[in-house]
Amino acid sequence: MNRAFKFRIYPNKEQKILIAKTFGCTRFIYNMMLADRIEHYERTSESLNNTPAQYKKKFEWLKEVDSLALANAQLNLNKAYKNFFRDKSVGFPKFKSKKSNRRSYTTNRVNGNIRLSEGHLILPKLRTIKIKQHRIIPDDYRIKSVTVSQTPTGIYYASILYEYDCQVESVRPETFLGLDYSMKELFVSSDGMSAEYPRYYRLSLAKLKKEQRKLSKCQKGSNNRNKQRIKVAKLHEKVSNQRKDFLHKMSRQITNAVDAVCIEDLNMRAMSQALNFGKSVADNGFGSFITMLDYKLMEQGKHLIKVDKWFPSSKMCSGCGKIKDSLSLSERTYHCDDCHMELDRDYNASINIRNEGMRLLLV
Repeated sequence: MNRAFKFRIYPNKEQKILIAKTFGCTRFIYNMMLADRIEHYERTSESLNNTPAQYKKKFEWLKEVDSLALANAQLNLNKAYKNFFRDKSVGFPKFKSKKSNRRSYTTNRVNGNIRLSEGHLILPKLRTIKIKQHRIIPDDYRIKSVTVSQTPTGIYYASILYEYDCQVESVRPETFLGLDYSMKELFVSSDGMSAEYPRYYRLSLAKLKKEQRKLSKCQKGSNNRNKQRIKVAKLHEKVSNQRKDFLHKMSRQITNAVDAVCIEDLNMRAMSQALNFGKSVADNGFGSFITMLDYKLMEQGKHLIKVDKWFPSSKMCSGCGKIKDSLSLSERTYHCDDCHMELDRDYNASINIRNEGMRLLLV
């Protein structure tokens, strides 16, 4: 199994320069390989299998950075091509922008070139970097790769991917929990509880607007604009950290409490675009929450059951099973005409999701 740990690192001035150069080289090699593949296909109607090594003769400065980082850029490009041909809705690979806030590169462990010991991380080309190690890594964990990244606020992180031998025994489910997505509260569970998500982005929206308004008035390229940009980035980073902290704690509580979690298999991106609720959908991070639930349940041999998104969880009565022909979003209380049951719409849906998940697992 694989598991990643993210640590903050503190590179010195020379290491920061080399990290920035590696960011630029990986972006350059990705764009150059993509451009050559496009040009070769337009000219010959055949695919091109180019590698980073063939560019080092022409661009000598590519030899100054970690060669495995360039190799991973090639793997990322190959993966982007495979995703495009597998699913056209993903879109054709795009060129990486120099102005993008996502700056990172990945290197692999070969012959012990990456080590973590006594509060320091040893990486190719960078050598020894001070690291803030907040947890002890088990001795049987083996380093597989490291991703070095920089946030828009200038903070550096190293995400270390470990592999380890582990045989997880599947738990026979005895306790089930159904979760119905709620745009305001994150979810409503089949036991009548809601997540009561604090909506961190909405709470910070007024301050964000104020600081972004100041940023828009700053002259491009000036020091004042860069300072203001960092202020805005710190606000966004704080909201992101608050959201992740809440989702991690909530997913851990659920994982420890039940054996199986039943959810609807929703397309959150399509939902935010179709319903024009992009801010609300992105604020609660339900997709990230499901990802956290998935791997935490898997580590304990528990189950995440996904019910089909077309399953009529909201229209069905959880008491008698009667399905309504129509149900508008404005109706927040479910009324059954057959058994005369009345209860909260989301609570009713979560019970139906739980019952359907139990049926799918036991089939």
